[in-house]
Amino acid sequence: MGTVMSILPLAADLPDPDLAQFGQDPWWVILLKAVLIFLVLVLLTLFNIWFERRVVARMQHRVGPNVHGPFGLLQSLADGVKLALKEDIIPKAADKVVFLLAPVIAVVPAFVTWAVIPFGPEVNFFGHQTPLQLTDMPVAVLFMLAIASIGIYGIVLGGWSSGSTYSLLGGLRSSAQMISYEVAMGLALVAVFLYAGSMSTSEIVAAQDDLWFGLILLPSFVIYVISMVGETNRAPFDLPEAEGELVGGFHTEYSSLKFALFFLAEYINLATVSAIATTLFLGGWAAPWGIENVWEGANSGYWPVLWFFGKVFCFIFLFVWLRGSLPRMRYDQFMALGWKVLIPVSLAWIVAVATIRVISLEGNIDRTYLVAAIAVLLVLTVGLMFVGEKETEEEPAEVREEPHDAFAGGYPVPPMPAGGAVRGAAAPLTFAHSPGGRTTVTAAAEENPDHE
Repeated sequence: MGTVMSILPLAADLPDPDLAQFGQDPWWVILLKAVLIFLVLVLLTLFNIWFERRVVARMQHRVGPNVHGPFGLLQSLADGVKLALKEDIIPKAADKVVFLLAPVIAVVPAFVTWAVIPFGPEVNFFGHQTPLQLTDMPVAVLFMLAIASIGIYGIVLGGWSSGSTYSLLGGLRSSAQMISYEVAMGLALVAVFLYAGSMSTSEIVAAQDDLWFGLILLPSFVIYVISMVGETNRAPFDLPEAEGELVGGFHTEYSSLKFALFFLAEYINLATVSAIATTLFLGGWAAPWGIENVWEGANSGYWPVLWFFGKVFCFIFLFVWLRGSLPRMRYDQFMALGWKVLIPVSLAWIVAVATIRVISLEGNIDRTYLVAAIAVLLVLTVGLMFVGEKETEEEPAEVREEPHDAFAGGYPVPPMPAGGAVRGAAAPLTFAHSPGGRTTVTAAAEENPDHE
């Protein structure tokens, strides 16, 4: 038995012919690729901040940044210098080691995720033939999800180590919604794996040569877009940073460069989820449909980099558009959307996609009836989610009939009386005036001190 096992190679040891082009680059090519990705992400962050402020200003009939540099393009750089020169304050009650490490833990995974994002095909890179991608692996998408989840620790530890109640609540809120929406996001990607037959990012892009997955897997695409907005803590899902409730959320006590790192992590994650959506649903670096029929070189050389970032900017504009258009949701509504709507719909859609794939490969059942049955199943699934909402809304009427306890829940704000606010003059106050009698002071006497 041992001889047989020694002869048969393990599946993990078998080379993947589609990934054989990766891992063959010399060290200087790998280093140069990593440096270029870092520079592109930093410059992209500066541009995204300026872009968001300009677009929101236009939507709100304001001017926006227009002083520093042409069209105000250097405003983000000026803000970064201002943050660097601010006083660095560490709260007395903070855990200093964790307080300093939390921003680093949040920003590093945002950079690492881009290691498996394909920017283009194989090109001539300073005389060396190499793909426009740092690396790839058979489980590249799982690698991205795993690395992105590490950033949650930076946010939770930053809120906990600050020694502030508001920061702790912001960190817990952020961790809860990131974990819940990562479940829906991961389920939305299962349909992509079933159709592509691989978890490699480069192979998923190649599988969309004929038709983008965003069209044939539209429910997965919609679920992923909603989940990526929720996971990045962006409006209208920016509940961990709700200034009306939590001051600034998990980074309330941060200042100077440590706050800048959290800010950098947020905007890099904004570009990261956009790049993942582009890679998995919009054909990655491939030219939009129809261009390659007119221009044969649209998908060769360095031109695909232009198509890739053009699609990424479309998603970034969607983020900005949502921020300028929609109000912030209530937290319980937001969590109910993730757990009660997105996750059940994702599970039902995965079953439907798996059934379609099996029948498409075997071809024993008419697909017309199958698609109709799946459509009915999805409608029933969505309809069942809203059953019982009226019963929940009628519960407060029963609570009002209970006797009011004036001392219940009195911290930090005393509760209102059962009948609402008391109107009219205040009750008379009685004080001991002399050993033999008492003096009664009314509200009118308090307002007129000369009255005796």
